[in-house]
Amino acid sequence: MDKKNCIVIAAGGTGGHVFPSIGLANYLMKDYDIEIFTDERGIKYLNNHKNIKIKKITSSRVFGKNIIYFIIGIVKVFLSIIFSIILLIKRKPKLIIGMGGYSSFPVCLSGFFLKIPIFIYENNLVIGRANKILLPFSKKILVSTNSIQGIDNKHKNKISHIGFLLRDNILGVKNINLEVTKNNLSILVIGGSQSAKVFGEQIPEVIEECNKKGIKFNVYQQCLEFQKNDIQNIYGKLDIKFELFTFCDDLSKYYQKSDIAITRCGASSMAELVNLRIPFVAVPLPSSIDNHQFKNAKYFNEKNYCFLLEQKFLLSKLLNILQDAHQDRNKLYSFKQKMSKHSDKESLMKTKQIIKDYFNGKI
Repeated sequence: MDKKNCIVIAAGGTGGHVFPSIGLANYLMKDYDIEIFTDERGIKYLNNHKNIKIKKITSSRVFGKNIIYFIIGIVKVFLSIIFSIILLIKRKPKLIIGMGGYSSFPVCLSGFFLKIPIFIYENNLVIGRANKILLPFSKKILVSTNSIQGIDNKHKNKISHIGFLLRDNILGVKNINLEVTKNNLSILVIGGSQSAKVFGEQIPEVIEECNKKGIKFNVYQQCLEFQKNDIQNIYGKLDIKFELFTFCDDLSKYYQKSDIAITRCGASSMAELVNLRIPFVAVPLPSSIDNHQFKNAKYFNEKNYCFLLEQKFLLSKLLNILQDAHQDRNKLYSFKQKMSKHSDKESLMKTKQIIKDYFNGKI
């Protein structure tokens, strides 16, 4: 295979877009010259991946009701398109893979203007707005599940179901099994790549209530930097094992120690938990665009992989969920059993084969 073929991966600036891009880049770079284009937010997730070529572009969200921000967003997108065209002319990629997020949009649109073929990848259960605009311009639509919503019938012939794209450090996590500890359960609290302020405010209160009932948990919690002291003071008085962290792009060490997780509902975060057979409480972000986090969570809940808990019920119902998990480990074991039948280990291989077939004129 010609190793000089360049593929540009265009990724939005959140972990949910960048993390699958990292897994894809590392897998494809054995055969292709790979470069990730992302914005300032996305760069921070790539700082520890020196082997990956990166280009930073400016971007802006254009959706919204405020006319001033809308106009500013349009101007920024226009400038991003011009900048992307210049970069793409220099790099001469044979393919652009858009991973979703608004900073992927100008790169993909620029590629269309330059007659560079475009694939798009969507891991959420509802196609994102940037990807939806790009549907007519794309050659292939790679999706994580056949249950995806928002793709018109006229584009259905472009769809290939590949599963969830995972990073190699997740696929390599060891010692995740079907056993549930008989000792204190270990809880991992993650708020997605942006963290979750409400988790830092309310979950310590729930853990404190559990402690009053004689139920102790080990807690590994992501929180915002300004929340650490308050949470540490609460947990420190409970005589429990705990660890707090802010941003962490590699949760492997926490995954290996966790019996149950509490998480936001980005598709990447939940897919990692499912593949590692860690039951979780899914708490969708109420303000997520097109309510996609709730739909993600509902999909996994219907698969019997998790509990679904709306944020407005976090204080009133999380206590009962944790109490039940502590008293009856069979529910967690049941989740693990269901998860063990799901695997995304072949998703990267499927993607690579589709690219190979496209380059060889088979599709």
